[in-house]
Amino acid sequence: MRVSMAIYNSPQARIEPKFTREFLGNLDPKVAMKIAAAGSDVAMVIDRSGYIRDMALGNADMVKDGLEGWLDKRWTDTVAADSRQKIEEMLRDAANDAGPRWREINHRTASGEAVAVRYIAVNAGDDGRIIAIGRDNRAVSQLEQRLVHAQQAMEQDYRKLREAESRYRLLFQLASEAVVVIDAASRKIIEANPAADRLIGGAERPLVGREFSSAFEEPSRDAAISLLAVAIAGPNLTAQATLRHGGRAFNVAASLFRQDRTSLFLVRLASLDTDIQRAPDSSQRLLDVLERIPDAFVVTDESMKIIAVNTAFLDFTRIASAQQANGMALEGILGRPEMDRNILVSSLRQHGSLKNFTTVLRTRLGELEDVEVSAVHVTSGDIPCFGFSIRGAARGAVARPRLVGELPRSVEQLSQLVGRVSLKELVRETTELVERLCIEAALELTGNNRASAAEALGVSRQSLYSKLNRYGIGELSGEN
Repeated sequence: MRVSMAIYNSPQARIEPKFTREFLGNLDPKVAMKIAAAGSDVAMVIDRSGYIRDMALGNADMVKDGLEGWLDKRWTDTVAADSRQKIEEMLRDAANDAGPRWREINHRTASGEAVAVRYIAVNAGDDGRIIAIGRDNRAVSQLEQRLVHAQQAMEQDYRKLREAESRYRLLFQLASEAVVVIDAASRKIIEANPAADRLIGGAERPLVGREFSSAFEEPSRDAAISLLAVAIAGPNLTAQATLRHGGRAFNVAASLFRQDRTSLFLVRLASLDTDIQRAPDSSQRLLDVLERIPDAFVVTDESMKIIAVNTAFLDFTRIASAQQANGMALEGILGRPEMDRNILVSSLRQHGSLKNFTTVLRTRLGELEDVEVSAVHVTSGDIPCFGFSIRGAARGAVARPRLVGELPRSVEQLSQLVGRVSLKELVRETTELVERLCIEAALELTGNNRASAAEALGVSRQSLYSKLNRYGIGELSGEN
């Protein structure tokens, strides 16, 4: 049995399917264009000069947009300015038989509407013709825009919910009235504020996780169970009872509510003994607030070594515990090296406080977060220290605080000269003003290090010294 093997003279002939070689090669050009348009929204034949010589539209919307008027026009003339370079790259790659890839091109219709089309271009023969096949991408773009809008709306709603949750959580923690939340099915306490822990809890036996009735003395446990039963029987009423714990009597009120398809009891306790109703020490209350406040708070000594932190700071920086944070250098966590530290320390020593300073925070995992810092320098007491309040900066572009405050007043003064002096003099005055402000800002950001300031401004050191002498900024004595 003889096996005949076909011999091909070129790699293209070896991989070209027999169906394409024997049948599609003899197709009429118009039929070929219809086949291309049937699998896409638009198909075009481009000559070696980049002109559209033939086209077929498979999308009624494109016909309404007047895309048939592109015939005999240069392809680059039908697209927006930002897409012309893409067209040139596609034509060059197709002419060189480079691997085809989809590119998104923006068109402008006669009505001014923007039309996004994804194209692929392939070489159509030795005469330099190129076939471009495109798909209308407007539906995808609209879906992407709707997805972006929906995501932004969800983020706004999520932010509002978190802010509301933080406010109510802080109110729950700082309330002087003892409040506990009980699961109606298991009768176990799932939440308790510090006031409730002080009244009927304790460090050895915390309230959370315990059955509600077990928090009281034996004679009062049946009354506690009956209290919850009455609250279930009258969901719109508040059941009340007098319970005892540790030899003290409490007035307890319970009401039923639902949350996330779960029934819960809200129970409020008030001591009937006057000696228990005194408020905690004001200093302790302040420490409790700082510990539970949602903004990160950290105290350092004057060498920027951490002394104390709150829970929010640990969550923000991904540090496991306050013991690990103690003794760490804050400058390795907060701010850009050297530059922001110099600004923070010098401003705090000079003015005593700093508000809404925009910088970055570096977490334990190496993540960078945009933050706003308010700080204070405390010189009273045995050990002077710095206190920093840190919160996440708002999303989007955040402008840094203006370092030099002379620009608005100077611009206003310059605007008052319009009509009195020539435009040339006004431009010269404005240029000198901006140049001086930039030099002063660079010097302040670099801690008056002129070499670093010259590098930041992109000028030579000698040029910077000349400008300093010209504007009378700083003292140049002792420097070459």
